[in-house]
Amino acid sequence: MKYMLMMHAPGEGWEKAGIGTWPQEDLMAHIQFMHRFNRELNEAGEWVDAQGLASPEYSKTVRAGSTGAPEVTDGPFPEAKEFLAGFWIIDVETTERAYELAARASAAPGKGGVPLNMPIEVRQVMSAPLPEV
Repeated sequence: MKYMLMMHAPGEGWEKAGIGTWPQEDLMAHIQFMHRFNRELNEAGEWVDAQGLASPEYSKTVRAGSTGAPEVTDGPFPEAKEFLAGFWIIDVETTERAYELAARASAAPGKGGVPLNMPIEVRQVMSAPLPEV
């Protein structure tokens, strides 16, 4: 079963109180944790994909206008308390395994090496039925 693990980060004060204030060694420890976690997923055959995302000020929401042309507005949710910072797509045998991996990602080190315990949303990836040939 495939799952998407979505890492949510606090929106308010992200640059003033969040990762933008971390000492370089803490930022590097966090990045090393993520690389090691991804490598372990790959070695276990559970890796599908993972990406970090740019901060919300670079986000746009797009809808089709009445003519079908794109209508672009700022950000996904301007009043949100959290934003999607990154994600993993994993392929695991059980939901419980997806939860175990989400808990490991949640405990990534933050400032001073303290575990972030950030929320990780776990959602099963839907599979569409195959068309008949």
